[in-house]
Amino acid sequence: MIRCPEARIYDHGPGHPLRPDRVLLTWDLIAATGLDGRPGVEVLGCEPASDEVLGLVHTQEFIEATKRAGSGEEGNWTRFGYGPGDNPIFDRMHEAGALVAGASVDAARAVWSGERLHAFNAAGGLHHAMPARASGFCVYDDPAVAIAWLLREGAERIAYVDVDVHHGDGVQAIFWDEPRVLTISVHEYEPGWFFPGTGAIT
Repeated sequence: MIRCPEARIYDHGPGHPLRPDRVLLTWDLIAATGLDGRPGVEVLGCEPASDEVLGLVHTQEFIEATKRAGSGEEGNWTRFGYGPGDNPIFDRMHEAGALVAGASVDAARAVWSGERLHAFNAAGGLHHAMPARASGFCVYDDPAVAIAWLLREGAERIAYVDVDVHHGDGVQAIFWDEPRVLTISVHEYEPGWFFPGTGAIT
């Protein structure tokens, strides 16, 4: 299990549906059930993903814009998906997103290296971000970054299975033309009112 308490800075602000409490409560539940102390279970820390690793998926322009917006610099950030609504700008936005992405890469590394059979990042699953813009509460697309890291390390085939209630549109779009990656998303599809309104069967 990858525990990344520093990721609590991933905070869109009061009233936003995606709050850091969800991750903290998940870890409270894990501790209350004793899951983190069971034989064979190890809790590891996390390191933020470097710009080079984020750049396996995201454009350098987007990464730089995220840094600048999150540091309070004025600019036209709406073209990068930031602004009122789903993706409000918040302090240290880049650092927060890099921590979540880094935790997912750490999880992928633990399995890829053979050190672990399974790995879990409770803060992850930010599957809506696109290469050059934030989307659906997601700054960086941590599942896609982890997949891209595995491909770089030599993985020949990857199956990504997404069981979030929302369509994993970002991961799908990023690997649409990549024959080594199969993306499967099991989600609710209600176009016009249920985000992102994509992922029809046909």
